[in-house]
Amino acid sequence: MADAVTQTRDAGTGIARYAGKPIANCTNLELFNALLRMVRDAAQARGTNQGKKRLYYVSAEFLIGKLLSNNLINLGLYEQVRAELAAAGRSLAELEELESEPSLGNGGLGRLAACFLDSCATLGLPADGIGLAYHCGLFRQSFLGNKQCETPDGWLTWGQESWMRRASLHQTVSFGDFDVTSTLYDIDVTGYGSKCARLRLFDVDSADERLIKDGIAFDKRRVAQGLTLFLYPDDSDDEGRILRVYQEYFMCSNAAQLILAECEERGSNLRDLADYAAVQINDTHPSMIIPELIRLLVQRGIAFDEARGIVRDVCAYTNHTILAEALECWPKSFLQRVAPQIVPIIERLDADVRKSCKEPFVQIVDEHDNVHMANMDIHLSHSTNGVAALHTKILEDVELAPFRRLYPERFNNKTNGITFRRWCIACNPELAALVDRTIGDGWRHDATQLERLLEHEDDALLGELAAIKRRNKERFATWIERHQGAKVDPESVFDVQSKRLHEYKRQQLNLLWAIDAYLGIKAGKLPRRKVTVIFGAKAAPAYTIAKDVIHAILCLSQVVAADPVANKWLQIVMIENYNVTAAERLIPAADISEQISLASKEASGTGNMKFMLNGALTLGTMDGANVEIAGLVGAGNIFTFGESSDEVIARYQRGDYDPMSYYQDDERIKAAVDFLLSHDMLAAGDGHSLDRLAHELMCKDWFMTFPDFDAYLAEKDRMLEAAEDEATWQSKCLVNIAKAGFFSSDRTIAEYNRDIWHLTPDAD
Repeated sequence: MADAVTQTRDAGTGIARYAGKPIANCTNLELFNALLRMVRDAAQARGTNQGKKRLYYVSAEFLIGKLLSNNLINLGLYEQVRAELAAAGRSLAELEELESEPSLGNGGLGRLAACFLDSCATLGLPADGIGLAYHCGLFRQSFLGNKQCETPDGWLTWGQESWMRRASLHQTVSFGDFDVTSTLYDIDVTGYGSKCARLRLFDVDSADERLIKDGIAFDKRRVAQGLTLFLYPDDSDDEGRILRVYQEYFMCSNAAQLILAECEERGSNLRDLADYAAVQINDTHPSMIIPELIRLLVQRGIAFDEARGIVRDVCAYTNHTILAEALECWPKSFLQRVAPQIVPIIERLDADVRKSCKEPFVQIVDEHDNVHMANMDIHLSHSTNGVAALHTKILEDVELAPFRRLYPERFNNKTNGITFRRWCIACNPELAALVDRTIGDGWRHDATQLERLLEHEDDALLGELAAIKRRNKERFATWIERHQGAKVDPESVFDVQSKRLHEYKRQQLNLLWAIDAYLGIKAGKLPRRKVTVIFGAKAAPAYTIAKDVIHAILCLSQVVAADPVANKWLQIVMIENYNVTAAERLIPAADISEQISLASKEASGTGNMKFMLNGALTLGTMDGANVEIAGLVGAGNIFTFGESSDEVIARYQRGDYDPMSYYQDDERIKAAVDFLLSHDMLAAGDGHSLDRLAHELMCKDWFMTFPDFDAYLAEKDRMLEAAEDEATWQSKCLVNIAKAGFFSSDRTIAEYNRDIWHLTPDAD
């Protein structure tokens, strides 16, 4: 693979040739467009990984982030392009700022899918991602009146080149009472020093952005025009829920048609489809690919029972959560309206299950005529995997235990990973260069080599780590001021919680800590050093309580900033429109990585891995991949607190949790919750929203904020005290960086391929 990098580098870049004039005479936009065309051509020249059997990774989300720097690194062109531009007095960093981030995902699910495609490409595996080309993504977040506001995130910008190529493929998708025509778009996913994978995105030709009238609202009944406008259309009403079913079937029908056509082109007679295709169902959104593949195989003359067996041998399912809301369950009447052609297939699959197992829990269609997508996935695939050791254990022993008894051989764990090319080399180049100087560059291909850093620990190395962290904090401070006018102190402790806003991730616990810290400062209890608490999160538009948490965070930020004493010791910042681009600036700057989900609820997390790699220390519950991080770094190099997953599960089973008793018995909890309705907070915000949040915490608190509150405060205080001993702190950071190699997505993908897909790497 190194030869491929060298060959590309030696071939020269020719930016001026692509621009059509000397670099010095170009505008930044002209240079950006020229670079994009040049990189696209270089990727095309590499070609895609080939093989008889191909992976089709079907996912509603691919949060790929900006691609220019990542592709330049993977193609071996980054340093040459940077130098060529610098010689002409131009800055690659300025050109990178012009790139729009593809709005094709939301959180960890989509970012994981993007990392997986990168690793498939790097490892030479023939692989494609299949999803949808959302015009306006999830949404663009802005803050108005200390509340989240949503507007369309139109990422395809006029005058700017796009990474998407319009393919010549058009397909017909038939719904209950109308047909639509799709068009395929391709994005090359470059491997590091290797050939490419592809992200294949379907759009509907009838999509019409003029349908959007107010924020992100549009007439959801106009399906043909609104089908691909947004990721996860608002499902707070039946119109929105039905539109999601249309969207998912559109994705699955297009994927199934594409897969069968390509496999036939490669020589499959379809009865041997498992020799030509591996389909990975990423969460439950693509579940309808199972009955759709069966339908298409039967349509081509294959008997139903044989078709069912073929599809089972082809499909594998990744479970990302135990949350009921994410294990999709659609009324059969919705499916009858959207795709009546697959309903008889689902009914027959359910009947087959009922013949072999009478337990209601495992049936595909329940007594209320709801179709359970995860149940269908497990029955009709040959592999079901969790995404962290603890998550898989909970699936096997508790949440999916009846399925495990039916299919013990199908369950397996594949702990998530991240691509080090983006999350260190691209976003933290100083750290990457330090690692290169210390142990060589072999870690870029084999991340486990990072452990060799521990052989070189001395005061000089720890001092360099500290200096890099300070410069990254300064760079973040510059960026956040430019981004939204917020001024942060790089000398303060950066305490960061960045992830999708959800009650189980417990941003509300961090919020209550910040209130407690503010009240402590007002009472004369000053911190050892200023703490800057940084949040990055979007709340689903219809998720009222999550939006209330954001509102409370923003109100508290205003209250603290206005206090002349408190603002010297505490700052609350929430990043507006948090996305991959923001993450690439924030993560290298973080000191504390908040991973405080309720134990048993976070399947894995991947942000915890990115922070770890970049030298932040974890403050977390023993949940998801935090468990594996703790096992790798040792108890002295992570800060953990809270009830165990077993204790939490037992609480749910007993049903005896009473948040009001905690509120009444714990003075600090009561003071923090009461402050939500204080004069200062009400002056900054909406009393109805703040009251609703306080009531939710006192009377429901479904994700058990209060039982962990005191332990969280104590452990965070211990962590902030530890941060004042810089040498010891940096030694802990070094251990985390050195042990992060296990969490490479290259390792994860190699395990998927070894145990599930059985693809042959492209040897060319």
